[in-house]
Amino acid sequence: MQGKVVIVTGASSGIGRATARLFAENGATVAAVGRNEKELASLKKECSKFAGSIRPLLADVTELSQLDRIVSETTDNHERIDVLVNAAGIIKNGSIENTSLDDWDKMLNINVRSVFYLMQKCVPYLEQTKGNIVNVSSVTGTRAFPNVLSYCVSKAAVDQLTRCAALELAPKRVRVNAVNPGVVVT
Repeated sequence: MQGKVVIVTGASSGIGRATARLFAENGATVAAVGRNEKELASLKKECSKFAGSIRPLLADVTELSQLDRIVSETTDNHERIDVLVNAAGIIKNGSIENTSLDDWDKMLNINVRSVFYLMQKCVPYLEQTKGNIVNVSSVTGTRAFPNVLSYCVSKAAVDQLTRCAALELAPKRVRVNAVNPGVVVT
């Protein structure tokens, strides 16, 4: 990964943080996107001994202007994007009977809408580098679980978005994949 430029959302914690760390360890320059400034600073310090580097980007993925800024700052500073990892996500409990419309919207905005928009904004740069998109989905995208309705729906949407984008971008030599982990203690 030496010399590659990678954007990782959700880099403040969990899978996103571990992913950003691994890319930096392997020599990539990582635009580490998250909402927790303290944790992003901690990640940068933790990775300072690696061949790659962490560039913290404080951002809320539900704000389109902040997604635009992530892409523009990354390309202004590094002139390329090689990999996009969409790891930002939230989970809330709720069934068909008690999930509020506000919780539904929040879940889909963070887990699906931001993924779509960031993919769309990065595609022109990924075409130039023959890059990769990795969307962090969930086992709940492939099978139903009780009391996490909107989460299951959002991750199923991420899986279908990934499949459609993979088909559309394959002729341009941009690979698009999803990973579907089970429960991860973060």
